[in-house]
Amino acid sequence: MKENNREIGGRCEHMAAVYLQEKGYRILEKNYRRKTGEIDLIAEDGAYLVFVEVKYRRDDRKGEPQEAVTPLKQQRIMRTAQYYMVEQNRPEDTPCRFDVIAVFGEEIRHFVNAFGGL
Repeated sequence: MKENNREIGGRCEHMAAVYLQEKGYRILEKNYRRKTGEIDLIAEDGAYLVFVEVKYRRDDRKGEPQEAVTPLKQQRIMRTAQYYMVEQNRPEDTPCRFDVIAVFGEEIRHFVNAFGGL
């Protein structure tokens, strides 16, 4: 049976979480949702608090997966990250970054510090 988009997304997010854990990241949240948007994964990488967007493409007909993280999507993620920081009482000077994990077929590409900053 063919997977629907939600199932594919869940599988890719799981792949991304395992990938990050294997690199030594500690996953804090999955699918963090607020009225401003959603963050697929929130993790710690050493001193960094990392907000991760996971994008999947089966092939390149619609472009590379990371290209789907548009400036508008980036703004939503950054705004939602600010909510997380306040909710978790994280100091304003906590080092943060925004990574993108692009899943292309079964290949994982990790773009560290892909955009923005708090």
